[in-house]
Amino acid sequence: MKKITITSLITSACFLAACSNLSDQAQTAGPIEPETPSATLYHNTTLIDGSGSAAQLNKSILVEGDRITGIYASDQLPKLDKNIQHIDASSWYALPGLIDTHVHMATLPNDKAAKALLRRQIYSGVTSVRDMAGDGRALANLARRSRLQEIPAPDLYYSALMAGPSFFSDPRPGMSARGETPGQVPWMQAITEDSDMIEAVALAKGSWATGIKIYANLETREVERIAAEAKKQGIQVWAHSMVFPALPNEVVTADVDVISHVCRLTFEISKQKPKQYHHKVVPDYATLNPAHPTIVAIFKKMAEKNIQLDATVWLYEELARMRRENPAAKTIPVKCPVDFAARLTQVAYEQGVEISTGTDGMTAASEPFPALFKELETLASKTQIPNAQLIRAATLNGAKVLGKEKEFGSIEVGKKANLMFTTKDPLQNIEHLRTVELTVKSGTAYPRSAFKTLSQSELTP
Repeated sequence: MKKITITSLITSACFLAACSNLSDQAQTAGPIEPETPSATLYHNTTLIDGSGSAAQLNKSILVEGDRITGIYASDQLPKLDKNIQHIDASSWYALPGLIDTHVHMATLPNDKAAKALLRRQIYSGVTSVRDMAGDGRALANLARRSRLQEIPAPDLYYSALMAGPSFFSDPRPGMSARGETPGQVPWMQAITEDSDMIEAVALAKGSWATGIKIYANLETREVERIAAEAKKQGIQVWAHSMVFPALPNEVVTADVDVISHVCRLTFEISKQKPKQYHHKVVPDYATLNPAHPTIVAIFKKMAEKNIQLDATVWLYEELARMRRENPAAKTIPVKCPVDFAARLTQVAYEQGVEISTGTDGMTAASEPFPALFKELETLASKTQIPNAQLIRAATLNGAKVLGKEKEFGSIEVGKKANLMFTTKDPLQNIEHLRTVELTVKSGTAYPRSAFKTLSQSELTP
């Protein structure tokens, strides 16, 4: 999380979402679009399945209910029910729905703003998001409404945060636990060596979180205890790459599932290693080598353990922009240069680490697309990762982050019908994702033409 300032409240997604009242739910009940037919054939499209493989020409995708039930060569279709809706997709490219693996929709709950941002995402091809800590009450409500398609939104999955007691003096957990005591609620728990870890993980799981986020101010032993018990109880384990004082190598050794923020890995080779989370100590990036043997060894270990990297590269570029435009805002964190972050991510990719596409921020209301497009375009322009692998990062890898790769993330028979159709080939240019024509989530269609542009008033607390 970033420090809360007037500037970051305007430009960051970290102030969003609250539980709506019953009248609001009644007004939005049911799919926003007309109900999708029970069966639809997207005929004769170019298929980019999300696995990183080459495109497949002249394919037809059969969707029944919320599932993909057939993928056929377009000239070898079986006999289909005459009542199936046929959509000519011959000028389209079909991809799995995109996944943003790092958003914040309820640090300071604002239901109006959350719904607006989620609306922009679903009409942009984003069918799932991972919220990385906020008010669990608000997030549970948003998750429910998104899954039931009571609001136009990607399916929302969220984390329960664990950190050392000293972290909870930060104002952000206070905002996310209003009415209760920060650190003493199931979705944000203060952990010590005396914590009953079985109970702590059970409480997190009972908040209906998909994963536990290991945030800050924890010794290595506590990181290990959280990860071990979470594995036993079957909940995902997501961690910052530097937990303060637990170092990146120790976090990776603890066998978490995902680590976030690529630049914090460099604390492993930095002269200064803070004992607690804060932004005052910044590694001297100009003197550090992204391919340092110690960093390479960490990436190799991550690849061996199948630990994903939620790199958040665009975030560093965005924070630099915020500082340039608001030089008097001294609380905007000093982060690493975006080119350095990109080089680190490239090294991770070369060592076999799977990358996921998280943003940890949002674009302005006037922007037609969400920050996920910026993350992908930044990676495309500043790394050598092929576009097919970037699409995999934003689809199948994202599903793996959530532990849902058997359910969605690629276009396969039996998986959820989470699809995105573009009019230009994103394998040729990742910016072609901006030609999205149609999103399908769990079989329900969200045509881009129906997208209502965000207004600044929707994002104002």
